[in-house]
Amino acid sequence: MLLYNNKNNDHYKKGVTKRRSMVKAITWRTIGTLDTIIISYFLTGQIKIAISIGSIEVFTKMILYFFHERIWNLIKWGKRD
Repeated sequence: MLLYNNKNNDHYKKGVTKRRSMVKAITWRTIGTLDTIIISYFLTGQIKIAISIGSIEVFTKMILYFFHERIWNLIKWGKRD
């Protein structure tokens, strides 16, 4: 499913879909959250606190990553046609 706007913008025809960016964000955050929980557990020694920290950061970092990815998709630097 390729996204495009009413302006017939070539970037959206050739570019990356929002769905792909969202799936990448979810899989990356799963890995990142597990890492955060493990590190938090080693630092605190308490699994409840570690899971609490992980459950908060999973949402904030997923949202930040999604917008970061979408912005980078607009930047032409480093892309090949």
